[in-house]
Parts: sequence; structure tokens; C-alpha cells
Amino acid sequence: MKTLTSLQRSTRAIALASALLLPATLLTSSPLLAAPERYVLDTQGAHAFIQFKISHLGYSWLLGRFDTFAGEFTVDKDKIETSSVNVSIDVASVNSNHAERDKHLRGSDFFHVEKFPKASFVSTKVEKTGDTTADIHGNLTLKGVTKPVVLKAVYIGSGADPWGGQRAGFEATTEIVLKDFGIDYDLGPASTSAQIYISVEGIRQ
Repeated sequence: MKTLTSLQRSTRAIALASALLLPATLLTSSPLLAAPERYVLDTQGAHAFIQFKISHLGYSWLLGRFDTFAGEFTVDKDKIETSSVNVSIDVASVNSNHAERDKHLRGSDFFHVEKFPKASFVSTKVEKTGDTTADIHGNLTLKGVTKPVVLKAVYIGSGADPWGGQRAGFEATTEIVLKDFGIDYDLGPASTSAQIYISVEGIRQ
């Protein structure tokens, strides 16, 4: 019976170790199994915006924004459908560039911020609609009412920033009917809905 030389034993040991380690290496390095990436909205650097516009008498647009909000989004590049968004808004931070109008907006005719200080959006499903577009389904809570809405989202770009971090940016639009959220103040027939525009840049955590 032939005996294995020292070199043969070493070669077989290396081959066996390689065979055992290969599956683990594939699991950790394969791009198909890359971990989802979590991003926090860069509100501190003012690289995130939540804006709205509503018709004024059918003659022009009234624009406004919310100055204070926070949120995050998770992106799974390999399975975009599992991505998610979560945003909380300080409704009292509404800013339409007119102090008296903003005071009215904070009151019970509109947002009633004393009773309902927060609004939120929590995604429930993401549907890829193109190479850089997706429909983000979720629940919008405003003035104590929660309704499903769909954000039409567009991927803008991602990559390294000058400070050693990684960033990604998106924009999205949707439209809501005011009465659906308990806002039934009569603004005229041309002003029953509001268009919402969102532009966000997130910092990868």
C-alpha cells in the first residue's frame, strides 16, 4: 500500500480547506447577496426638501414647504422591491413665506398643529417602474388621518462625498386631495388638492 508523501498530504489539506471555504467566500462576496444600504436624510446640511403647491383661485400657484423633518431610507440594489422609506414631519414648521397665512395654516381650519403636531410617511411597498424610477407605496398620516398614497420616485445619483462618506439622492412627487385628510376649508373649486414635491439626499450609515 502506497503512503502519502509530506508534500501530497499538504496539497490535499489545502484543497480540502479551499473546498470548505469556497461557499462561505461566495456568500460574503457575491453582489447578489449584498446587504441593504441605510441612509439618513441630510436635513442638517439642508440637502433635503419637502415642498407643496396648491392653486390660488385657478390663477396662480401658492408654494410652501416644511422646514423641519427627519427620516431615512433603505436601498437594496439587488432587490429594489425590499427598499423602504420612513419620514416624520414637524407640521408647525410649515412655511409659505407669509407669516399671517402660515399662522392660519397651523390653525384648526387646516393642519391644526396643536392637536396634530406630526405628519408621517411610511412605505409599504416599492415597485420598480424603470431603470431609475419606482413607485413607492405607503401610508401618509396628516391631521390624524392615515391614507395610502403613491410617490413617483426618480433616482438622481449616488457616490462618494468630499468628507469621506457615501450619499444617494432621489426626488418624488404625489398629489393628495385635501378633504381626504380632514382639510375641508373652502378654497374654491380650483384648490381641492395639493401637489407635493420631495427632493432628498441621504448619507449612508
